[in-house]
Amino acid sequence: MSIVLAPMRTFAILPIKNLDHAKQRLAAGVGPLPRRALVEAMFADTLVALRRSTALSGVVVVSSDSRAQRIAEGYGATVVQDSESGHSEAAMLGVELATERGAERVLLVPADCPLIDAGELDRLATWPTPERGVLVVPDRHGLGTNALLLQPPDVIAPAFGDGSHARHLSSARAAGVAAETVKLGSLSLDIDTPEDLAAAEQALADSRGGAAHTRGMLMQLMRSRA
Repeated sequence: MSIVLAPMRTFAILPIKNLDHAKQRLAAGVGPLPRRALVEAMFADTLVALRRSTALSGVVVVSSDSRAQRIAEGYGATVVQDSESGHSEAAMLGVELATERGAERVLLVPADCPLIDAGELDRLATWPTPERGVLVVPDRHGLGTNALLLQPPDVIAPAFGDGSHARHLSSARAAGVAAETVKLGSLSLDIDTPEDLAAAEQALADSRGGAAHTRGMLMQLMRSRA
């Protein structure tokens, strides 16, 4: 089985739902306005990291939210209009556009990993794979998928949600495709629950630099609780 080593046209795909409906599991401790502001901050930090990545040929944002679309365009991303479909369906809209534009592989990334690092994005985008391959970056619990590299872009259909780490590996095996789990620190922590939020606050407190928008928003949240 041949391994692809030459640089390939890799597009990042970033689906993001309506900002008002995002992160409902944080509702018990975070009100609607600060919750929306936190989502915007994490989204902006993700776009900053994607823009700093040197290995990506393009960034595609899929959203039905006009505010998210404007933010994405401000960072040079191409926007695909979504009709508030599910995460996996929105990802496929982005994959289709990237394929039309010549993508040889796609990197599906989330908008809620505040520690996301451009250097680790470059590692993923240039990771040596067979001609048909899948890389799965799990969340910190090893259950969900926080990033998914597909080569070629239609090698398997993305299937995000609970248990998606194992599901993506299983789909690849069923298709006869090489699949690998890749653990990356900056993509391991996504914010869905109050426990995730506390972990993110601690992780950012223990680190220096990066995630400027999210840091600022979390400081505001901490001050509001004091």
